[in-house]
Amino acid sequence: MKKKIFIALMASLGLFVLTACGAGNKQVTAGGSTALQPMVEHASMAYMKQNPDDIIMVQGGGSGVGLAQVVAGSFQIGNSDIFAEEKSGIDADKIIDHKVAVIGFAPIINKNIKVSNLTQEQMIDIFSGKITNWKEVGGQDQKITVIGRAAGSGTRVNFDKYGLNGATEVNGPTQDASGSVVQLVGQTPGAISYVAFSYTEKPGVKAVTVDGVKPTYDNVKTNAWKIWSYEHMYTNKSKDNTIENKFIEYVQNDKKTLEELGYIRVSEMKVDRDADGNVTKIK
Repeated sequence: MKKKIFIALMASLGLFVLTACGAGNKQVTAGGSTALQPMVEHASMAYMKQNPDDIIMVQGGGSGVGLAQVVAGSFQIGNSDIFAEEKSGIDADKIIDHKVAVIGFAPIINKNIKVSNLTQEQMIDIFSGKITNWKEVGGQDQKITVIGRAAGSGTRVNFDKYGLNGATEVNGPTQDASGSVVQLVGQTPGAISYVAFSYTEKPGVKAVTVDGVKPTYDNVKTNAWKIWSYEHMYTNKSKDNTIENKFIEYVQNDKKTLEELGYIRVSEMKVDRDADGNVTKIK
């Protein structure tokens, strides 16, 4: 008799556990852009404290990965520095764009390089391999080492489009993540690369102005500094996105964290820019 009661009790407990795990719990994977990743990671922890039944998993991988995986349904949210329309092979009609922030990008150099400003033409020639020594742009006699970003990087797409006017970067060492880029530039004499604003003041590197314009948040807001992008969180049109939309709204409204981590709220922009790069003033 005791054995039967024990078995019945265990069975009911097992049913309770299964019911508890299945009732309302949903795991959402948000992955892609490494430029947006710090914000999504921070927001996910705070969000889950307020919504313990929801599980938000955050991954990197680059904007290309984020877009491809949300279209495929492997990610519930695809984080991207670029519009889906800009990425070859992505069916933008299958996903929904949520702009959550704006981010600026800037060229950085090893802190020991005696250069503080580049013209855009000089920057294009450096990254395309036409200029190979810092003495050609007013610096010391030192070889230039260009450190690029991996294929599929939204940071690379935006920098090439708005910083290099579409010029092709010279072949050389590449890094996937902004933190790795900063570390390599800081350790490599004569190195140059590009990162999000939030990484420009890290040890060992310094940002340079372009045509005398400083890479600042205020200059991004007016498009005086043109190397910037929207941060997108894409969802799949064919899915039930109740939890996804709730989390995305949380990210958009977390003004304090957005500012602390170096992002600009979309509502603070004085201009709008479409996927083709056309800029219009916001009235």
